[in-house]
Amino acid sequence: MAGTVPMGQEPTEVGRRARVIRRLRGFSSEMVAELSGVSEDDLSALESGERRFTRRGLVEDLANAVGCSVTDLTGQPYLPCDRATADTLAVLPGIREALYCTALDDPPELPARPMAELDQWARRAQEHLDQDRYARAGRELGTLLTELQVHAAAGNADIRNPALAALVRTCHVAAAIAGMIGYHDLALSAGRREIDAATRLGEPVVLGLARFGWAWRWISVGARPQADAANRRALAELEPVADPSAADTGAAEMLGMHHLLAAKLAARARRAGDARERLDRARALARRTGERNTAMLHFGPTTVELWALSVGADLGEGPQAYEQAHPERVDVAGLHSLARTGRYHFDLARALAQYGGDRDDEAVRHLKLAEQAAPVWLRNHPIARELTEELTQRARRQVAMVDSLMNRFGLTGQRSHRVND
Repeated sequence: MAGTVPMGQEPTEVGRRARVIRRLRGFSSEMVAELSGVSEDDLSALESGERRFTRRGLVEDLANAVGCSVTDLTGQPYLPCDRATADTLAVLPGIREALYCTALDDPPELPARPMAELDQWARRAQEHLDQDRYARAGRELGTLLTELQVHAAAGNADIRNPALAALVRTCHVAAAIAGMIGYHDLALSAGRREIDAATRLGEPVVLGLARFGWAWRWISVGARPQADAANRRALAELEPVADPSAADTGAAEMLGMHHLLAAKLAARARRAGDARERLDRARALARRTGERNTAMLHFGPTTVELWALSVGADLGEGPQAYEQAHPERVDVAGLHSLARTGRYHFDLARALAQYGGDRDDEAVRHLKLAEQAAPVWLRNHPIARELTEELTQRARRQVAMVDSLMNRFGLTGQRSHRVND
């Protein structure tokens, strides 16, 4: 029997897919609700579109409950909704060829540019990524990966070791690009190559960066046990060598980033106490290191508070998290990173949306600021898309800003006003 859903309450892609997969598997709503840790009424509201999936942990819990992947629910990768996303998609074939057709032990017999030139190229790619310039970061990245692998196979350590370090950074960029655009298998392949190169080099900071990227790749597909294993291994490796008072604080920075990652994992699993403990450990390190950026991860007091905001939103503690990370308290502009700025405003929007509708206008404003800073990342983020539709549904008035956001996300015209019971 067909039922009419009120305007603005159509199931989103995640809700529709969740219901279809649950029914195809023959699972009752009661069983899936229990397995995913929500009430049966909440599950019904999520499937029908009365509520949106604005917490990534909830998407992961539901995917595990019905026995599918996270991307089975999110529908990634999405069709490109802007030129920048289309240009980013165009860099993936080169990355894929470099990873699938070349091995560290068997590089192609090709000429490679001098290491100094390749190292500068790799650093520029990292800088582009930090500014949400994904297409520029990935431009001819496959060529860079291939030539670095040629040098990484050299017998001379003076050439091999710098090549391995640059290869780790380049794989980190490649994995971030592929994962952002929704090609998670390619992102995992890049992450695996990153780990292999870092292991051969054996330098703690580089290996810590690789394990951070590897854990994040597993987080992106909802594989928490694998992410937790990578994170715990990194913490054990970094703890003995991290000295926040040393001249080189790189190991301490990476240790702090892994404590933040552990907090994120705990929040997704709804272990609030563990999440807060990890945040406190990261804060203690950040107070001693100050603002740093050894591995282009911007570790320091500001980044800890940005992650605390994100963790608070993941835990459903948005109002408290917002008050702690209010723009008057956190100077995100000091990081000079559009990527971090975009994520910050997105998490502010998530936190404000948890006030229950009372501060939706502010949430929309911060979502708009997030899109201005990091449009490619935001428009391809499943939770950002869900949040945009949630705010549209709840808007007291249909303001032009919300309509414009929906258009730029490519969401207008995709929804149906009829669902099957």
